[in-house]
Amino acid sequence: MRETLAVYGTGTIGACQATLTSGNGYPTVVVGHSEAGLARCRDAMRQNWDDLIAEGLATQANKEAAMNLVTITKDAAALKGAAVTFEAVSEDPDIKGEVYRTITKYNGSNAVIASTTSSIDAGILAKRIENPARFLIAHPFQPVHMLPLVEVVRHERVSEETLETVCSLLRKLNRQVVVLKRSVPGFLVNRFAQALFREAIYLMEQDIAGVEDIDRAVKYAMGMRYASIGLLEYFDAVGFELERAIAENVYPDLCGTKDIQKTVLEGLASGQTGQAAGRGLYDWSQKDGDDFRRRKQSPYFEGVRLWDMPGEAPASSRGTE
Repeated sequence: MRETLAVYGTGTIGACQATLTSGNGYPTVVVGHSEAGLARCRDAMRQNWDDLIAEGLATQANKEAAMNLVTITKDAAALKGAAVTFEAVSEDPDIKGEVYRTITKYNGSNAVIASTTSSIDAGILAKRIENPARFLIAHPFQPVHMLPLVEVVRHERVSEETLETVCSLLRKLNRQVVVLKRSVPGFLVNRFAQALFREAIYLMEQDIAGVEDIDRAVKYAMGMRYASIGLLEYFDAVGFELERAIAENVYPDLCGTKDIQKTVLEGLASGQTGQAAGRGLYDWSQKDGDDFRRRKQSPYFEGVRLWDMPGEAPASSRGTE
């Protein structure tokens, strides 16, 4: 029997994290605070499996076997014995601190805790835990069970043993791990993303290009390029001399605002805040929600074939070992 893992939080991240761990054969405990949250988590996990089944990447037997490995409960005592607990609650240090105290109460001060926070400094959270040596950040990306990258963020008091424990587990889950030597706002990927978002919104507000064309440029140039080579590999391939010339022409004209842009402020004021509201930069009533969910996952389908799923192997995986 594999070691038991735990997830504290029943939102989207928690549900997908539990899909990943149970989908690789690990008994998984998910702790939440309300019956409604537990039900949403269970439904989200089932939807994740149904999507994999629809793509021929899993079977109904895989789904049932994985779901049988999962305990979804409000009883935090179920955390006892978990080798690693992934914390996936609200982005509030005080709330997270309460969770860490609960985990410690039931699992001892030597319990390894990995926060999935996307924005809070590792040092700030480390101060909320009894034994900071056993804590670090393991920031995944949505959909968590599909997108393989995890940013592991150190802080001054984390132990090398904890770092190795978490990184080793993530690699067993077929995650691509990057380790930050110290915490910075946004870590790596959200810093890259915010730089792109800022420039894209700026170009849209300056009426240089429309929303669809900006997305098309990113998908069919940057997205395809950096799916196969690295950003800095490309920089080296172009060469410092040409990159300097491009920078001299472009840097002075890049958006450098430190303020939230007009498009975002007006959207917040009008209630047109994005997909969940039905309209943001796009009119989501004109989009197929199932198609969008599939497109979010489709680049990562092949990675699912590496899962060590409980239950009968799907036909599409047989003979690939």
